[in-house]
Amino acid sequence: MTAQPARPERSGPETASGMDVSPFKPSLVKAVFRDVTPMHVSRAAAWAAASVTRTVLTEIIDGARRAAAAARKKLTPGDLVSAIDRNVELEVGHKWYDHSPTFRGLTGVLYDADGVIVPSRKRSRSRKPSALVGAHRFEAGVRKLLWGQGVTAVPAMVRDLDGIASVFLTDLARDAAMVVREGGVRRFGTVTVVLSDEPAPTPLPKDAFRAPAARRGDRRTIGRDDVLAATAMQLFGGSLRQRALAEAREATQNTLAG
Repeated sequence: MTAQPARPERSGPETASGMDVSPFKPSLVKAVFRDVTPMHVSRAAAWAAASVTRTVLTEIIDGARRAAAAARKKLTPGDLVSAIDRNVELEVGHKWYDHSPTFRGLTGVLYDADGVIVPSRKRSRSRKPSALVGAHRFEAGVRKLLWGQGVTAVPAMVRDLDGIASVFLTDLARDAAMVVREGGVRRFGTVTVVLSDEPAPTPLPKDAFRAPAARRGDRRTIGRDDVLAATAMQLFGGSLRQRALAEAREATQNTLAG
């Protein structure tokens, strides 16, 4: 019997570029999107969201690794806080901060309209999927990113990274769905973070991150460009936004048009 030729692999981030495969699989991305919206999520959109989430978490882990002592390879929540203090671009997944003991007391005291202190949110026992309840789904991907940078983390640090990833991707899904519903992004700007003792960076082209005034496609499908527009909304400016958008475009260059 003649041997059958090997079936070629489907194109995706692993074949579209030299980048490593994102540890956050499209199936996980689509599950998060389903928690937020009934809209269909294109394959390219799922790969783009996975790539953006990996870029953001990689940057956070790298910042925590740099904040840790040189001889220490196990990261702690204190390293995470130090990384965010050093680089405000890493301050993403804000809803997790009220939930995690790591950030409790660091976000300040909140007051309602009558001047009464708002108590910290308690852990929800609801079985309904949410960014907080479903945070454990990201643990395997988070550990792969840690290993990729030659470090590990204490359980509390892994929990915080899980939560930040879950909240960030949930917010990304919500903004992408809004872009589809509204037919595009009407306006958003860019903010560049510069330390007082650093020179100002070269200005980016005026339309470098601007979403098209009106999106193409139907109002029932979230495409790649919708995820990119949501990314530009979630990451307020600076090198992290630029890198996340560039890597997402590269990761999806050979996927089906989103």
